[in-house]
Amino acid sequence: MRLFLSLAALGLSLSATSAVEAAQAQRKTDWTTHITQTPTGAYVIGNPAARVKLVEYVSYTCPHCAAFINSSGAVLKGQMVRSGSTSIELRHYIFNRIDLAAALIARCGGAAKFAGLTDTLFAQQKTWLARGMEFEQANGQRIGMYPAAAQMRAIADGAGLTEIGRSAGLTDAQITACLSDRAATDRIVAMTSSAPKTLEGTPGFFINGRQATGVFTWERLLPLLRAAGAR
Repeated sequence: MRLFLSLAALGLSLSATSAVEAAQAQRKTDWTTHITQTPTGAYVIGNPAARVKLVEYVSYTCPHCAAFINSSGAVLKGQMVRSGSTSIELRHYIFNRIDLAAALIARCGGAAKFAGLTDTLFAQQKTWLARGMEFEQANGQRIGMYPAAAQMRAIADGAGLTEIGRSAGLTDAQITACLSDRAATDRIVAMTSSAPKTLEGTPGFFINGRQATGVFTWERLLPLLRAAGAR
């Protein structure tokens, strides 16, 4: 009888230990490296079971989006996403051909490179966007006569977006294929056209399905995430 109780106690102890180890493993996981794709093509960075699910509509040519990404990274990704309490679903909102070319480059390496390329594009936005606008102003009429894939390649080259892709390890063949990928283009455009009519601009945020109205900066979003349980 004593042996039976001892084994039972041991079983309980092992179960408890397993639960503790699982909790410790959860805390040690760096969720910023966990990136998945939704059926609509958006990328989710972080724990799929996160308590706080942030949806962010972004445009690569939007200065406010760049300001948000660059100012929020240390806490939003570095703490909230890393801990597993929060996930970020990035949805594209496209305004022009330069925007589309940037989105195609960001997605070119798949989930493995998407977050890094997105951060780089926003960090260097002032440089490549100015180049792209100048290039398109000088060559827009001529480029408009090209087939769609050739238009994207010309704009990406002119803006320096292909250089950013190469610096992230993309080959020239990959870049050419991505910029001519009609299905990828359609997915990006569909994300824009299917955005909620209530979207006020970019960046636009939804927290656990509820729109963060009038919120465009990290300073205003942070307390809403904290209140929702982001840690």
